[in-house]
Amino acid sequence: MTNIDRKGIGIVDVEAGNNVTVIEPSNLYGCKIGDNSFVGPFVEIQKDVVIGKNCRIQSHSFVCELVTIGNNCFVSHGVMFINDDFCTGMPEREIKKRWRTTKIKDNVSIGSNVTILPVSICSNVVIGAGSVVTNDIIKPGIYAGNPARFLREL
Repeated sequence: MTNIDRKGIGIVDVEAGNNVTVIEPSNLYGCKIGDNSFVGPFVEIQKDVVIGKNCRIQSHSFVCELVTIGNNCFVSHGVMFINDDFCTGMPEREIKKRWRTTKIKDNVSIGSNVTILPVSICSNVVIGAGSVVTNDIIKPGIYAGNPARFLREL
């Protein structure tokens, strides 16, 4: 074990609003979290992520760089955000300029184990558990499936 570069779990360089709760262990660094938001255990929120006010990020979720989440959003357990769409057939670890952004507007609820590729999601959307969001969502309503499709209005 002497050759392992150990990195600790923690909260580093986080800009947090008032009344923000983070349950440890969590790994948050270089992000912004708005007032009255909650982050559950075993969550990673990477640098340059912005989370709005009154949001709830449940356990075992991963919010990668270049994600913006609006106000009054709910991210359920095990949600994964993706910023690299593997357009060259392999990960773009060395060329971050090829990574893409994800923008979630206000009042969006995301069910357990949803995967969200680099997309934009308008306000007032519910995404069903286990869905994979591969395209922008521009109409409020309920979406589910793989790929996620519009089911009905709210």
